Amino acid sequence: MKVTEKDVRYVEDLANLELSDAERTRMIRDLNSILVHIDQLNELDTNSVEPMAQTADRYGVDEAKTGSSRFAYAMRDDVTRPSMPHEDAVHNAPDTDGTFFRVPKVIEK
Repeated sequence: MKVTEKDVRYVEDLANLELSDAERTRMIRDLNSILVHIDQLNELDTNSVEPMAQTADRYGVDEAKTGSSRFAYAMRDDVTRPSMPHEDAVHNAPDTDGTFFRVPKVIEK
């Protein structure tokens, strides 16, 4: 499979982007380069490689599932905390109707 200018223009339209000709050319080159690399990876014989759910020890590699100290922060307790009062958030907003934030329209379609 090869990425064409038609493919990039299609995605450009879906993402509501406006790429220059140079950016579009670079995108075609980069995406095709990625696909070539994936094709090379697909040539590897992985029959003897055990399936794995994680590529890092973040969630534990030992029987106790304690993992390494590098990712100790990831196992912190999930504790709810009060959020900012609605009135304070709206008060600090640059533009509001008193209940909701007003933001500029960004999608023209």
